[in-house]
Amino acid sequence: MRDKQIKWLLSIALLLLTFLTIYMFLKLNVLWNPLITVVKAIFGPFLIAAFITYLLHPLIEKLHESGVQRPLAIFIIYLLFFGAIGYGFYRGIPVLIEQLKDLSNNIPYIAKTYNSWLSFIHNQTDHWPDGIHERIDGFFHDIEIWMNHAIDKVLRSIGKLVDYILVLAIIPFLVFYMLKDFEVLKKSAWYLTPKKWRKQGQQFMKDLDHSLGSYIRGQFFVCVLIGFLAFISLWIFQVRYPLILGLIIGITNIIPYFGPLIGAVPALIIASTMSPRIVLMVVIIILTLQFIEGNILGPLIVGKSLHMHPIVIMLALLAGGKLAGILGMILAVPVVVIMKVLIVHLAQLKWQH
Repeated sequence: MRDKQIKWLLSIALLLLTFLTIYMFLKLNVLWNPLITVVKAIFGPFLIAAFITYLLHPLIEKLHESGVQRPLAIFIIYLLFFGAIGYGFYRGIPVLIEQLKDLSNNIPYIAKTYNSWLSFIHNQTDHWPDGIHERIDGFFHDIEIWMNHAIDKVLRSIGKLVDYILVLAIIPFLVFYMLKDFEVLKKSAWYLTPKKWRKQGQQFMKDLDHSLGSYIRGQFFVCVLIGFLAFISLWIFQVRYPLILGLIIGITNIIPYFGPLIGAVPALIIASTMSPRIVLMVVIIILTLQFIEGNILGPLIVGKSLHMHPIVIMLALLAGGKLAGILGMILAVPVVVIMKVLIVHLAQLKWQH
């Protein structure tokens, strides 16, 4: 019993130390920002290509196991993936730019509606305890800041897209060769790893892929589907800026529990500038999408791959949101899963020695 208590105390201490290290690392951004800029410029395309390869490889393996030759399986999945992305960019970018410009011109009117919302929520929650009241105000304030920065950032990013066209053009070629030589890359990683760490490293990556891989792949495809369904639904019912709102709903859907609420706020604000009927339609669309995700897409594609209690996930999301806002909430669950697998393996290594 005492050994188990010591083991848990060591695990908790290691977890707290890891959180403290990450927090100090984030606070010293003045030192590591230039390094990150260089790393992004050099290794950015490789990391993006590696992530896409990681997403597509299981699909290729399943297609290969069904009897399709591996080169043909790679060609089919590769063509479908990049064909869909290319077509989406070709048809979507002009529409996105047009909607962003229109949204930028109508920001004062939308802001007026948004402020009336804030006043209503503030008055309705004024009798609540101060802590909860401040949390609600802070939550909507964070969304306001995020939306203001997001619109400007997206417009600037699209304007600079031509500057990165060569970098973007490299990614499909990298993905093709990574998919083709996937087993060679695995063997290379095996031989580059020190011998004493090979067995533990292989088991660590296997457990990490089992815990996190299905979640990342499933969540990615679910978010794409939900974003697409949101765009089609909003477009059919003539809600303004359907492409922008569909992208926001899809991206924020990555965040468990809180994501649907964050994604719904911009859609409801836009709808409230149109008519009560449109507001009602947007509410029905959001609820329908969440029903589809929670009862069909989620269990079918993502499943219960995390094996983590909802309370742990919610605490991770709150911590991530406090440290890095929306981005922190998106990365919170993967970081906690990695830390969980790492702590388990470190504890096993300690007891073996």
